[in-house]
Amino acid sequence: MATPDNLPQNLEVKRVKPSIWQRLRAEWWLAQNARLQDTILCFGNLPPLFGLRGHVLVFLQNRYLVDDVKLDGFPLKTRLRLWIERLWLSGRMENASEFIVQTPSMKRLLEARTNGKISVCVLPFMANYVEHVRKMPPLGIQKEKKSILLYVASGEPHKNHRQLIEAWCLLAKDGLFPRLTLTLDRANFAGLCDWMGKKIEQYSLDVENVGNVPHAHVMQLYDRAAALIYPSTFESFGLPLIEAMQAGLPVLASELDYVRDVLDPDQTFNPESAVSIARAVKRFLGVEEQPLPLQDAAGFMRQILGKVK
Repeated sequence: MATPDNLPQNLEVKRVKPSIWQRLRAEWWLAQNARLQDTILCFGNLPPLFGLRGHVLVFLQNRYLVDDVKLDGFPLKTRLRLWIERLWLSGRMENASEFIVQTPSMKRLLEARTNGKISVCVLPFMANYVEHVRKMPPLGIQKEKKSILLYVASGEPHKNHRQLIEAWCLLAKDGLFPRLTLTLDRANFAGLCDWMGKKIEQYSLDVENVGNVPHAHVMQLYDRAAALIYPSTFESFGLPLIEAMQAGLPVLASELDYVRDVLDPDQTFNPESAVSIARAVKRFLGVEEQPLPLQDAAGFMRQILGKVK
């Protein structure tokens, strides 16, 4: 992690290698050096391993640590790490004076874990926040930007890329081929990218994966897009939702609490259903779906008799 050149002269930076032994040494050093008048901010989801003197604030943003979700989609090493971190959090919660989260949804989940015994504060933030007044996009914006829908996300299971691609397959079957731009790192999510490649070839999908690009490039993607689509099944914050809103983009997102914590989306869908996602995209594109052809009882019998003949 690079540090700015203009740090205060009295600031001491202590670097720790990402190993179990070095982490334990750092925890022990912290226990020996924290003083009663200190404020200790733990910015990595976990409370101190040892009880500390001073006021301990723990910033928690990894929802996998507080939500009862399965870890089946992760590699074994990642599952093991998350399992250990869950144990660490549950076993050392009392070492925190206060938890800080970024949404009401995360607060509810964490308060259920702490049984209300430890204060949980909602304190959302981002690098550059600008007040936003919602405005509807001009008519024809989808055509001007060639119906580009953008999904800014890595490839973890909860990001739900497979359902999103399945929805694009359904759209293709109906003769609709909106462009979808993704930001997947192929090196880390090769299996997912290979599966997507087969679907893209099979259904001639207009899907572009620009890879894991710098944040400045992501901001350019917002400028190119007609809308942000966000099918993630859960988030602790969902920063791209806010960035897209500030860029003036319409948002199509899961009808889930974490989305409504931060904005009022233009279209919503059930993230577990490719059909629901596809229908939301159709609504955004202005494509009408024919209603179910309901009939009365006489019409039903006519159809039945017609089949018999």
